[in-house]
Amino acid sequence: MTPGSEGSTPPTAIKVVDDGPLQVKGTFQVTDGGGGIYEVQHRAVFLCRCGHSAAKPFCDGSHKRHGFTDAGRAEDHGEKD
Repeated sequence: MTPGSEGSTPPTAIKVVDDGPLQVKGTFQVTDGGGGIYEVQHRAVFLCRCGHSAAKPFCDGSHKRHGFTDAGRAEDHGEKD
């Protein structure tokens, strides 16, 4: 089956939201450090980057209240070997 054809699975994509969380879309699994699996009800989730979420690892919007800022760009960080 070719990409974009009926029945194909879209690739997983991770977007760094300016001054916010990581947005993960596609087919994925979120696990904790012990291997436990979080129930994910949707094909997109937002993961906390600020460290203040009461719902870690998921974002609860705390970054807005705490003034989290980070709008780094991909070209700022070269691929590491």
